[in-house]
Amino acid sequence: MAEETKNPEVQEEAAVAAPKVELSPAQENPEQFLKDFNWEKYEEGIDTVDDKQLEEFEALVESNFVDTLDDDVVEGTVITITDRDAIIDINAKSEGVISLNEFRYNPDLKVGDKVEVLIDVREDATGQLILSHRKARVIKAWDRVNAAHDEGTIVNGFVKARTKGGMIVDVFGIEAFLPGSQIDVKPIRDYDQYVNKTMEFKVVKINHEFKNVVVSHKALIEADIEEQKKEIIGQLEKGQVLEGVVKNITSYGVFVDLGGVDGLVHITDLSWSRINHPNEIVELDQKLNVVILDFDEDKTRIQLGLKQLSKHPWEALGDELKVGDNVKGKVVVIADYGAFIEVEEGVEGLIHVSEMSWSTHLRSAQDFVKVGDVVDAQILTLDREDRKMSLGIKQLTQDPWTDITSKYPVGSRHEGIVRNFTNFGVFLELEEGIDGLIYISDLSWTKKVKHPSEFCEVGDKLEVVVLELDVDGRKLSLGHKQIEANPWDKYEDEFKVGTTHTAAITEIVDKGATIDFNEDITAFVPTRHLEKEDGTKLGKGEEAEFQIIEFNKDFKRVVASHMVIHKEEEAKIVKQAAKKAKAQADESKPTLGDANDALAALKKKMEGGE
Repeated sequence: MAEETKNPEVQEEAAVAAPKVELSPAQENPEQFLKDFNWEKYEEGIDTVDDKQLEEFEALVESNFVDTLDDDVVEGTVITITDRDAIIDINAKSEGVISLNEFRYNPDLKVGDKVEVLIDVREDATGQLILSHRKARVIKAWDRVNAAHDEGTIVNGFVKARTKGGMIVDVFGIEAFLPGSQIDVKPIRDYDQYVNKTMEFKVVKINHEFKNVVVSHKALIEADIEEQKKEIIGQLEKGQVLEGVVKNITSYGVFVDLGGVDGLVHITDLSWSRINHPNEIVELDQKLNVVILDFDEDKTRIQLGLKQLSKHPWEALGDELKVGDNVKGKVVVIADYGAFIEVEEGVEGLIHVSEMSWSTHLRSAQDFVKVGDVVDAQILTLDREDRKMSLGIKQLTQDPWTDITSKYPVGSRHEGIVRNFTNFGVFLELEEGIDGLIYISDLSWTKKVKHPSEFCEVGDKLEVVVLELDVDGRKLSLGHKQIEANPWDKYEDEFKVGTTHTAAITEIVDKGATIDFNEDITAFVPTRHLEKEDGTKLGKGEEAEFQIIEFNKDFKRVVASHMVIHKEEEAKIVKQAAKKAKAQADESKPTLGDANDALAALKKKMEGGE
């Protein structure tokens, strides 16, 4: 059989004998058939096509032409590159054109390259298919970004520039925002070091309404860090000393990188001495040894200490230091109740405000010292076990009460400064540490003082006389009015009861009026004693005579009356009239002889009638 088939003559005969199959134009040359077919004339009914040809045409279109619906991105091939455009074959009935400006990012574009395109305008006026590579890239980029976000995949991005709060990153041709906090797990101080670098990112947020994309580089390493943290923490032990690098400094402490896991050294664990801010002790990127004080395996928090690596200063405090010794130290903290003095590094003593001065009136520690002052003090108490020390400043000077009896004997006169008031008197400072009290009753002989502030002000200088001295109680009783003689002694005779004085009504007050006889004597006139001779009452400013009806030197009380003056005149007149009437009556009285004669006549008359 094989030999027979190889025979040319047999083959020729077989060919002649086989029926010849006729091919349709679409089968013989599909490209020419599609090119010559006029679809518009067919739709308008000008050209007629049998069903078989129509089926062949539709099959050829489906197999050779791409679907060119809007927003569909297709892949094309660069077939020609001119000075201005790139000609792209997308298997349509005509090639498309794309401006080379859309390939500026790809200066190495060449014939044969595959590119993604979007049909921008199906045909221009010349029938040319207009494509867009830029729009296709944007559509595809959003598809890729959405997919990366949904699937959590890692993408590459090019850091284009720095912006407020972060960086601008090119991801698939889309500008995404990289917040500064998402660049790394540690704070970034120099953003410019990342510009023009390609990095890996994770798409963490997409705002479709505003077409915003947020990426994070930090998210890629956080998961690894968390695992690394757990592994490191699992190997930690309290009291273990590790080397770390200062990663961040805050007002409350220092964060130290222990090699993938961070720990916090609180400000109180940085130094045995008081500090205002951690940067007084450490600086960024500084290497230092720290001790592990505590850690929380669940929250992955590590508490570190720096001062614990050195001996406590109280333990190193010399045994020779004792109560009564004088020391020098710097004021580190001030409170209302006193000041803390650092006598050695990490060793502090409290100077209570009462130990700053021999003065007994209330004052604040700020009146004596300020932070940073170097002061001398004396040790008053020392408790090494509880690590407490109390100091005093006033003990360095002599107690002013030591020779108080010789400096301020009873009856001596002095000048002092008003320091403060109470309802019952005035506290006067005679010198530092020597205060005295002036009772309100000892301020003035004549003025009725309801509160000391009516008489003087804080800071005023007053002359006083020492009235009493209590050395054991450290109390001085002073008097201001005693510097002058009591004016009421001389007024006792001048304004005794019954004396008459002329004055004007000074003021009409409740239940009467007041009159000023002089700068010291003010008298009260009850309402009924204001009555004048005609029955009316005296008014303000009206001058008249007044009689003293009460004078009390102890209570500084004087009462006067105008009414008694004219009432006394009336009484005198009445008395004189009564006396005269009595005299006249006495002259007209009958005598005893007249009475006897009258009785005799009456008896005779009665007898005669009988």
